[in-house]
Amino acid sequence: MTPPGSQILIVEDEAHIRRFVRLTLEAEGHTVHEAENYQRGLIEAGTRRPDLVVLDLGLPDGDGVDLILELRQWSSMPVIVLSARSAEASKIAALDAGADDYLVKPFGSGELTARVRAQLRRHQQQTPAGEPQITFGDIRIDLVRRVVERAGEVLHLTPIEYKLLTHLASQPDRVITHAQLLKAVWGPGHQEDMHYVRVHMANLRKKVESQPSMPRHLITETGVGYRFKC
Repeated sequence: MTPPGSQILIVEDEAHIRRFVRLTLEAEGHTVHEAENYQRGLIEAGTRRPDLVVLDLGLPDGDGVDLILELRQWSSMPVIVLSARSAEASKIAALDAGADDYLVKPFGSGELTARVRAQLRRHQQQTPAGEPQITFGDIRIDLVRRVVERAGEVLHLTPIEYKLLTHLASQPDRVITHAQLLKAVWGPGHQEDMHYVRVHMANLRKKVESQPSMPRHLITETGVGYRFKC
């Protein structure tokens, strides 16, 4: 369930977009705060400690990517980027900086509220120690025994496939970039080896997806990375 009455901060310099987002989120029962620039956004985030931030990248007094980097120095609050920048490089820069999701303008109210619900739910479900098991479809991951089962039968995953699956499945609904996956699974010296991810992801899908060519759980974000859906 989405936490009721969540506190959400909008950092956006265009007044009509702020109003649209505020009215959309207030209709969902959230309390919404607004900031029209980088400096005000940083102050509001630090004083109000919202449950989620909706952030434009093109702010008049600074870049939203830098604001994400500052937030990530002291908070894990979900950040959803709203931006007219549709290039893959812009998405990757924001996500690598620590954003959780990315919506390109123009966007609909339904898509916005669905993304907000997903991020609030994901953040609410996270615990410091993590959960001992993750289940989706007919798959069960036992994080203590490091065993993956499908319909009660043990799946034989390679160590790399296991790391990929658990890293994605532990962060549902969050876009994970190729660079983030490479660093988490292969280490910091492999940021350019994107073909590693594609090859191992294809093999992993064959083992955990009922239809590998039409995956329901290991979703490709074209040119950017992957998103896990339960």
